[in-house]
Amino acid sequence: MDERIQKYEDKMKKTINSLESELMTIRAGRANPHILDKLTVDYYGTPTPFQQVANITVPEARMIQIQPWESSLIKGIEKAILASDLGLNPSNDGKIIRLVFPELTEERRKELVKDVKKKGEAAKVAIRNIRRDANDTFKKLAKQDVSEDEIKDLEQKIQKNTDKYIKDIEGIVDVKAKEILTV
Repeated sequence: MDERIQKYEDKMKKTINSLESELMTIRAGRANPHILDKLTVDYYGTPTPFQQVANITVPEARMIQIQPWESSLIKGIEKAILASDLGLNPSNDGKIIRLVFPELTEERRKELVKDVKKKGEAAKVAIRNIRRDANDTFKKLAKQDVSEDEIKDLEQKIQKNTDKYIKDIEGIVDVKAKEILTV
């Protein structure tokens, strides 16, 4: 593949990966340990991800269990969860923190779907911006003795990639929306 196109395709792939990881953190009624990915606890003065200081398990469909390796971390982990925008109340027995996911209301599900669609639109805009940058770069090639046909060819290839990735984004958003709306 032409390295002039490859650079932009890599950027488009990164946009898709970013969207997927962002959507993983949106809870869909079921317990998903990935919603904790962005949370950190103060571990000897260093903000540390939960995964590095505790075992995180999903014993039931709507519960996450966090078992810190040091019981001194329980208070810090609880504070981080309460300070986050997860809307969950942690409960602990001195050794294990349990997060119980309430059933999502219909209204909350619709809000989450709107949020997912908004993130999908932002990703589409990012893809289109990458296409625009590519086309601007290709137009500058005319000054470097690159034929108009070759430039048109590059523009067509970048447009095909743009269409492909936008379709991928729509698919990803649809799957996540269905997951959220499924009771």
